[in-house]
Amino acid sequence: MKILVIRFRQMGDAILATPLLSTLRANFPDAQIDFVLNERIAPLFEGHPALSRIITFSDQERHSFFTYIKKVWRTVHQTRYDAIIDMRSTTNTMLFALFSLRSKWRIGIRKPYTWGVFNHRFEGCEDDESMISHNLRLAEPLKGKTADGRWKEDRNLSLSITEQEKQDFRHYMAEQGIDFSRPVMLVGVTAKLPSKTWAEDRMTEVLRRLTEAFPQWQLIFNYAPGQEEANARRIYSSLSPSAATSSQPSLPIFLNIEAKTPRQLAAMAACCTAYFGNEGGARHIVHAMGRPSLVICSPGASKTTWLPQDTSIFAKGIAASDISSQLADLNREEQYALITVDRVWPLLESFCQQFSNLPY
Repeated sequence: MKILVIRFRQMGDAILATPLLSTLRANFPDAQIDFVLNERIAPLFEGHPALSRIITFSDQERHSFFTYIKKVWRTVHQTRYDAIIDMRSTTNTMLFALFSLRSKWRIGIRKPYTWGVFNHRFEGCEDDESMISHNLRLAEPLKGKTADGRWKEDRNLSLSITEQEKQDFRHYMAEQGIDFSRPVMLVGVTAKLPSKTWAEDRMTEVLRRLTEAFPQWQLIFNYAPGQEEANARRIYSSLSPSAATSSQPSLPIFLNIEAKTPRQLAAMAACCTAYFGNEGGARHIVHAMGRPSLVICSPGASKTTWLPQDTSIFAKGIAASDISSQLADLNREEQYALITVDRVWPLLESFCQQFSNLPY
């Protein structure tokens, strides 16, 4: 069996595809399973036990029409795939299946333009459906094709980060002042898109309460260079005066512990106790590394979809829909406004109490 899975898009989406990859490997242990990804996030999936090969496309290749078509054609004609699973099913990605009509299973999403290209089509993910469940449905046409006729599912998010990578980053964190006898929280204090970022003043106040109520917790601010870094440093500066007047000797926040690659971020997540902050790709990495998380969901993002509850890892969130069922007439800013400090703090307080004694 030769299987091609096409994902592209962002880091979090790709991590949510790992249960599908692991399920395919569990049922077809001798199969060639290839994974198509954006070049910049591909290193995160190196060494994944479900994968035979990672096929990467650079931004330049994806945005050059003739270069892209040529590479897609070469990909499917150099390896005659038995099954092609197109997780996106856009006009660009469905070219893999269109150029490989001899593939027995061409699996994609039901859209007006995908008729005739895919011979197995599924509805897109519903708001009340876990993304893991949706992704696993794409493997259904292959059920009954296993050697023993049985079907096994693996619903866990997974990444393959070596023990050496974890130990190296743990050593770096210790050099930067992290005390591993105390809990460590990775904090998604900001986000790339303003539309997915909880209000800065509210984040600041919640973190102020956290540092005062739980001085044993050490916080690592996670952010990207540029505007995210500026936002994170502004929040830190806002917290400093209140910390100076409190009973704790210093602010337990680390600004300069940097993960320079997605793999380093995964290694750092493995060395932390838990995650709190804005929902995004970093949280999915934390989940894949087996760490609990509490997140603030942006308006329009379904908790059921993006925070899988069908795994053993604690992943909870708060969204505007938890507070009001009358959101249709509210814009994004008004929906975010429903998520107040007094709504978030009791959840975070309970979260810290629950995981303060987690081994780390």
